[in-house]
Amino acid sequence: MTLGVGAGPGVADRRWTGLLRLRVAEAAALVGVLAVAIIGRFWSLPTRGTWDADQGHDMRVLADLVTHGVVPLLGPPTSIGTFHHGALYYYLLAPAAWLGGSNPVVVVAEIAALGVLAVVLTALAARAVGGPLAGVLAGLLLAASASAIDESTFIWNPNLVPATAALAVLGVVRGMETARMRWWAAAWLGVALTTQCHVLGALLVPPVAVAHVAELARRDRSAADRAVITRALGLGVAILVVSFVPLAIHEVTNGFAETRAIVAFASAGGGSASVGIVARGAIVAFRVLVWPLVGLITDAPLVAAGAALAVGVAAVLLFRRAGARPRETRWLVGTLIWGIAGLAVAAPSLTTVVPGLPVDHYHAFLDPVVVIVVALALARIAQPLGEPVLIGRAIAAATVVAIVGFNVARWPPAVAADGGWPAAEVTAARVAARTNPGAPLSIVSLPSFKPADAYVFPLERLEVDVHPWAPGSGQQVVVVCDQLFRAAIGADCGGPAEDGLVAANGMRAVDRIESAPGRWVSLYAVEP
Repeated sequence: MTLGVGAGPGVADRRWTGLLRLRVAEAAALVGVLAVAIIGRFWSLPTRGTWDADQGHDMRVLADLVTHGVVPLLGPPTSIGTFHHGALYYYLLAPAAWLGGSNPVVVVAEIAALGVLAVVLTALAARAVGGPLAGVLAGLLLAASASAIDESTFIWNPNLVPATAALAVLGVVRGMETARMRWWAAAWLGVALTTQCHVLGALLVPPVAVAHVAELARRDRSAADRAVITRALGLGVAILVVSFVPLAIHEVTNGFAETRAIVAFASAGGGSASVGIVARGAIVAFRVLVWPLVGLITDAPLVAAGAALAVGVAAVLLFRRAGARPRETRWLVGTLIWGIAGLAVAAPSLTTVVPGLPVDHYHAFLDPVVVIVVALALARIAQPLGEPVLIGRAIAAATVVAIVGFNVARWPPAVAADGGWPAAEVTAARVAARTNPGAPLSIVSLPSFKPADAYVFPLERLEVDVHPWAPGSGQQVVVVCDQLFRAAIGADCGGPAEDGLVAANGMRAVDRIESAPGRWVSLYAVEP
């Protein structure tokens, strides 16, 4: 702050006092934001997150890693099932798995902590571009977001993406401002981790690369700054290369299976789309712009439509009148546009909304960008040209209250619909108690394309030796049946589907449990 010539001590004292009050108010607001983020994500954590095949699969891999030293070279399978995400996802969760003795609740606690970190990083990025008010608003919107909280409460690889993407965004905006190595290194580390946690996170690579190269091309950069930025670019490339070392090892030792699967997928058209590219782009834009603010577009269509329109208008206006940080602001808006366009091409499944299938998490790498754009717009309304205006403040405050209130009313319930990990643990204990320890136990899933890992993992934790089932093998078998896939199975779970599978093998039902609504676990044994 520069004082005017001839300003007396009283003026200087009042200015410093005012600045101190602003700093204290900002700190208090950020503490409140942090409290909202922590409470929203850690409240009733053991029972809040869903537990199904994906969660069981990931915990089996983590247990093998921390207990038996089996290092995964690939991440979880993608939704299309032909190739995988990155192995660094497992490495990120390994500390919690090790500390907790492969207890899923401890792993979820790490994911919740990363959700809180995403709030902090997003707030810092918004502050760097739009000032203290923008930082507080961005932090509050993400802290209270029902979608972001949901992403923090169960085990799934896309749920780590908001934190890693926020690190990349913060690194870019601070790197553009300071030209310091550490910020560009943070940006590339965030990009590498985002790409590893979900393959669609690779769409974040081009915007970061463009920002980095553009900084090199700036004429107002000194030779020293340019040298630092050049070295940082080399470091960024090295970070990306190192992140793919596990995949490279897998490819060399497995006949380039992943590469062949990716090529085959791309050659087949990269998935099917039911609508043209323009309509696809509109639907994807709709989902991306409202997800962190409103949630699934079908839950509140009118609210979602209003939110999408408002965010779109805000992005356009910010791009045209970028304010004090034009390069950073336009980079954010450009990243949002690029991400939507890339998703429209690479993720045609986003054109279809399937209740219970959280594909919106696939584009979580754009969540921090959406929230920051909204926060910048609200801060601009509240403080046009740096001068507070009462009506602007009122509009911004009412908007924030409406968004936060809407989301708090839709926070995930204390207990997941399927009972979460505790329900699966109880079911496994009951199955283990009814099995014959002297006979091999097999397990099979209906439908066949859905793994039974949701119950294999808790049975293995109880030291039950479980094997895949083949018709005619074994004296006892557990059948896991999901009514959600009734059409694919061809019969109802809870008896008909399971009996039709094992009846020809001379088995009878020993026990049948509805572990979660529509999810049945049946134990069969050979007739005496």
